[in-house]
Amino acid sequence: MNERQINAFRQVIRLGSVTAAARSLSVSQPAISRLIRDLEADLGFDLFERRAGKVFPTPEARAFASEVERMYYGMARLSQFAEEMRDMHHGALSIATLPMVSFQILPQALSQFLTTFNRMRVTHNVHNSPRVLDMVAAGQADIGLAQSMPGRHDVRRLASWRTDCVVALPTAHALAGRDALGPTDLVGVPMVALSHQTVTAGYVAERFATAGAAQTIAVESQPSYSACALVSQGIGAAIVDPFTPRAFPKEQLVVVPFEPAIPFDLHLLGHAEQAPSRSAAAFAEVLIAVMDATPGVRRLD
Repeated sequence: MNERQINAFRQVIRLGSVTAAARSLSVSQPAISRLIRDLEADLGFDLFERRAGKVFPTPEARAFASEVERMYYGMARLSQFAEEMRDMHHGALSIATLPMVSFQILPQALSQFLTTFNRMRVTHNVHNSPRVLDMVAAGQADIGLAQSMPGRHDVRRLASWRTDCVVALPTAHALAGRDALGPTDLVGVPMVALSHQTVTAGYVAERFATAGAAQTIAVESQPSYSACALVSQGIGAAIVDPFTPRAFPKEQLVVVPFEPAIPFDLHLLGHAEQAPSRSAAAFAEVLIAVMDATPGVRRLD
């Protein structure tokens, strides 16, 4: 039993005659008859009664034809599914990011992406950098946007950017009008410090130690959104990434550049060994464009 035999049988059933089937398949009538006889021999039962030059399907032929149509429907559905995947009208995309990019950057990128691929099912998870890297390395996220960690070789960088940390202050704070603030300016100022496990906290501690200045830590908090929320309530100042304060009204807090600069690097990450899916690659292009256009962000080589 082969595809040519099945196709000949299907056309005879659908069109009602060998002649019509031969015409639809652009072959001779004897060729169709031979394919049907060979199929009957392979199956071990008759498919048609032949009377006065015409063929009439047997009950077995009708039952067999039902299965054939189900097979063709399945093939047609499979072809449609493949076409949808090719055009990315069907599929799934999983993203993991740090919290600070989930307020503006990621929504902007997803809005642009879903305008074109509006049937894509997207999952977005927000975690700290180690968890984002773990998810990408384990294949639980197609791509991630996070700070990198030393010694991680199970993910690879697709693109990298750098920006500088800022000091978030309550709007009415005495230092709010300064052009820049350094460690010595913040001596005695209550601080909302990020968790000592974060990359930024390490830089802050190093900058204060180099300047011979001590921090007055009122609260240690994580993530940066929580720190900024505490700042907005007048609890203290916080040295954070520049993205998070933008989620707060200007009436609640202001930002002042910190000097000497504390870099805040973000990396677009993929699995170390597996190539990204077509949907992940397409979204990565959009996200890269959004990051490149974000004020104060510069691309790293």
